[in-house]
Amino acid sequence: MKLRVLGCSGGIGGRRQTTSFLLDDDVLIDAGSGVTRLTLEEMAKIRHVFITHSHLDHILSLPTLMDSVGVGAALPLTVHAIPEVIATLRQHLFNWELWPDFEQVPSPEQPFLRFAELAVGRTVDLDGRRITAIPANHGRPAVGYRLQGKVGSLLFSGDTMSHAELWRIANDCADLRYLWVECSFTDAHRAIADAASHYCPATLLPDLAGLKPGVEVWITHLKPGNEADIMAELAARPLPCGQPRALEPDQTFVV
Repeated sequence: MKLRVLGCSGGIGGRRQTTSFLLDDDVLIDAGSGVTRLTLEEMAKIRHVFITHSHLDHILSLPTLMDSVGVGAALPLTVHAIPEVIATLRQHLFNWELWPDFEQVPSPEQPFLRFAELAVGRTVDLDGRRITAIPANHGRPAVGYRLQGKVGSLLFSGDTMSHAELWRIANDCADLRYLWVECSFTDAHRAIADAASHYCPATLLPDLAGLKPGVEVWITHLKPGNEADIMAELAARPLPCGQPRALEPDQTFVV
């Protein structure tokens, strides 16, 4: 499996785009503003979207993606999410007020959109590409994902603050090659990080200290203008896993 970073920032501005990753050429992990970097032809190939949670920076391209490529699509776009996220999208987004209900357009029998419920720990197999929802701690229903291919696994924390289960899964994952973990705020903004259920270096470093060696750690969801300070604070403590690096647009990872 090849994963391309479309957006990995905690905001926008300049080259910054919010969370979205392209798996091969037909699967999105989240649908933030990073999706807008794709061509129309690239967007038309997408058949599945896996959503971590319903916050706007992770779903804002979803409505316009379907508006752009829904007409003429051979199959509906399948959006995979936990039941609470699906309920939020139905009630607050695809409700004819903010956006049309694409489960009914052009008809209930042949819609642009269909939802597929996920459960934490349950694996979706797409032609040998195994995608498993893992827990997240974000103050509202949310998940991360384990992406398992032929040569290893990648764990994406999703938006989260500290929770033991993420690190248990990481250390129990025998073929883990990469950990993408969020760190949104500097330590000076820890009160905001705690209130919004995000990591800052002071809370992430103790968890990283318990991560087994041999895993590449990449930091995502850094808030605009604070990237260098966050990474400097993360560099202040030696770690068994080595120095974390900041995820960047257009990086590609293979698992």
